[in-house]
Amino acid sequence: MMLFDNTSPSLAQDNIIDVLRLIRTANVGPITFFTLIRRFGTAAEALNALPELAQRGGRKQTITAATAAQAQAEIDATHKLGARLIMYGEPDYPALLLNIPDAPPVITVLGNPQLWQMRDNIAIVGARNASAHGCQFASQLAQKLGAKNFTITSGLARGIDTFAHKGSLASGTVGVIASGIDTIYPPENAKLYALMREQGAIISEQPIGQLPFAGSFPGRNRIIAGMTLGTVVVEAAPRSGSLITSRFANEYGREVFAVPGSPLDPRAKGCNQLLREGATMVESADDIVQSLNPYRKNLFAQEAPAAYAHTPKTLPPNDINMQELRTQLLVKLGANAVSVDELIEQCDTSAQAVLTLLLELELAGKLKRSAGNKVSLTPSMEELA
Repeated sequence: MMLFDNTSPSLAQDNIIDVLRLIRTANVGPITFFTLIRRFGTAAEALNALPELAQRGGRKQTITAATAAQAQAEIDATHKLGARLIMYGEPDYPALLLNIPDAPPVITVLGNPQLWQMRDNIAIVGARNASAHGCQFASQLAQKLGAKNFTITSGLARGIDTFAHKGSLASGTVGVIASGIDTIYPPENAKLYALMREQGAIISEQPIGQLPFAGSFPGRNRIIAGMTLGTVVVEAAPRSGSLITSRFANEYGREVFAVPGSPLDPRAKGCNQLLREGATMVESADDIVQSLNPYRKNLFAQEAPAAYAHTPKTLPPNDINMQELRTQLLVKLGANAVSVDELIEQCDTSAQAVLTLLLELELAGKLKRSAGNKVSLTPSMEELA
């Protein structure tokens, strides 16, 4: 079980206003954010470089970064709610989350961050339309793992997530949500949300006031997988968010567990599929504890990320014909996501040149990033390719 190398610089010494302005700017996701930071050294310098980079990528209109006033308004609203913003590299940022390649630069936290700092974390996820038996099992599993010094992390969704949180309220539970920290979704979990903000913790990477949207749920799932030692799937259809979470866990080198179910129940098909693919079968909390024991100390022995390098990385060599390479990349890219490593190999040039052009294309709104360090053209661009 291996972790990604941590190559992202700490933001602990940066200005929260600049960090928020950069990550809240259109077309700047976590990977792009840290690519900019590694290249320019600070969020302020990256903000200054955005217009030129987007223009080189083919953007016709000037890219407009989030304003300092907008960032300050988010900070004020967050504090008013009783929550706090924690930047990548700060002491209360989840330790394991530091080691994923698409870690959120900033998270908003409502509740007690000690829940993931002082105890090991395990995720329990599953179907929204879960069976009564599945809900009961999730609750009991969460309770027993809590008694063994685990914090339970889930997505505060209907079904399995809800019962995993309820079963671990007394011992410690963390909800990662796809909306702003002030938005309760689904609405019927309002009481559970209130209990968790007092007894547990709630995390979001979305700005305060943001309603959940389609793209925010996979992002939520990667945080659940990234901040935990492993993900337990209790019930799941073959195409479900729970399996997305398990795929992230696998990509991040974490353990994947699945509870077997009847082949006659559609809600068991996803779990049974995971078991065929090599997931660890779970019949009790002991199955999880015994499987994780060899890894727990090593996973938590990660060093904190270093601060910015004083010298920003150089631009690609001058003798590279960047326009020719840009044309070549646009031909190779399409609607189907391809790994960045494969693009670098096929273009037969420096990785830095390819990464620079991908950055420019993304800022121009022409590139979409997917899990597994893959990229594709946005739909409008694919039609033109």
